[in-house]
Amino acid sequence: MTKINTEKLLERYPDAAKQLLDMQQALKAKELQREGQDSFITYIKHMWPDFIEGRHHKIFAEKLEQVARGELKRLIINMPPRHTKSEFASTYFPSWVLGRNPKLKIMQITHTAELAFRFGRRVRDLIDSEEYKSVFPNVELKADSKSAGRWETNGGGEAFYSGIGGAVTGRGADILVLDDIHSEQDALSPTALDNAWEYYSSGPRQRLQPGGAIIIVMTRWSTKDLTGRLLSKQTDEHADQWEVVEFPAIMPSGEALWPEYWTVPELEGVKASLPVSKWEAQWMQKPTSEEGAILKREWWKLWEEERVPNMQFVIQSYDTAFSKKETADFSAITTWCVFYPEEGGEPNLLLLDVRKGRWNFPELKNIAFEQYEYWEPDIVIIEAKASGMPLTHELRQTGIPVLNYSPNKGQDKVARVNAVSPILEAGMVWAPDKRWAEELIEECAAFPFGDHDDLVDSTTQALLRYRQGGFIALESDELMDNDYKPPRKEYY
Repeated sequence: MTKINTEKLLERYPDAAKQLLDMQQALKAKELQREGQDSFITYIKHMWPDFIEGRHHKIFAEKLEQVARGELKRLIINMPPRHTKSEFASTYFPSWVLGRNPKLKIMQITHTAELAFRFGRRVRDLIDSEEYKSVFPNVELKADSKSAGRWETNGGGEAFYSGIGGAVTGRGADILVLDDIHSEQDALSPTALDNAWEYYSSGPRQRLQPGGAIIIVMTRWSTKDLTGRLLSKQTDEHADQWEVVEFPAIMPSGEALWPEYWTVPELEGVKASLPVSKWEAQWMQKPTSEEGAILKREWWKLWEEERVPNMQFVIQSYDTAFSKKETADFSAITTWCVFYPEEGGEPNLLLLDVRKGRWNFPELKNIAFEQYEYWEPDIVIIEAKASGMPLTHELRQTGIPVLNYSPNKGQDKVARVNAVSPILEAGMVWAPDKRWAEELIEECAAFPFGDHDDLVDSTTQALLRYRQGGFIALESDELMDNDYKPPRKEYY
């Protein structure tokens, strides 16, 4: 097909060329209308020229399109901060779906009225813009209805905005959007979490029209946040059944969720600046629950001294998995010692060091030698499984004392964790104020529902050895000789 040279046409046939250009522009406008009305991501790109598209946006957009078409009635999107969840769900989606159907009634709830009104103002201004009219030329606001908190379309539709606690009586909703209804202060207050749940269940949820849809977009804060409570209710077949999409900031592959905007080093910087519990909840969408945890965070005692105490019987415990594949388990090495917090008092345990990583066997072997040389443990414990035997052999060849740990028959991981939990509950286990210690404590608190348990396995091995070997004793333990004291090895 011959390409038309518009410049030459303009010179030779100005009137005909102008007609042609007008026709081309009209076709482009029609194409924009068609694509913008059908495709949410196309609409976003048109309305937001600086938008940086990531792969998670495509998934997010597809789910919102399903809601708009009536194919999806209950949607939860959990995303990290600063990944455009509010722009999608609270700004562009309401304007887009009202353009498609200006008769809809939309209710938007967020954690404060001020933020809700801000969203309402943005959506209102979008619908009033020329860019919007190029996609939805027949939709506009009613002239006498342009407040930030409530306004109507010329098609009879309505948008209503409120913060938690705001009155919603008398209002209905075809689509209910809840965007981050918890603030950080809420997350720290069980009462605030309870109040948010009570408000949702007795307020906005009751205003949903028959056949209406609910969209919840939020950063996770707690197992008792709105997402957590709704999912716990799904065991009842009559309860709302939710489609849940979770976007961790760093994917299981190790790649960033949105590498076009957030690089892995930048995310690692965020991670390093936050407590582990906040990083796991807010950025990885994996909050851990203190309630129901076998090993509770509160049981760990904080070692605040810079120097280690006078160490007795040092154990180095390994959970091995030598592979560098991104989907592989981690290898975990924890180092522990017996010490006496009070002269003449009872022995306690102190976490000295933690190493965790995906290493191939040569790397794991070199790290093992380094760890042994640095800490000089009295015994090295490696579970007697396939991945642990080569390391056992290598270490024994050099004279390092290795004990292969073999769980009792029928003793699964949960049973092992339960066996050591009384030691922690008794306040006999200490950990320093270090990032690696916090990660171990968090993984223990998440067990058995966490994504990984490598540090848990390494910890239970060590603590079980201490308990079974009589290095520490609980009142409940029946010892043949109550006067028995473990040997005290001095370190200089």
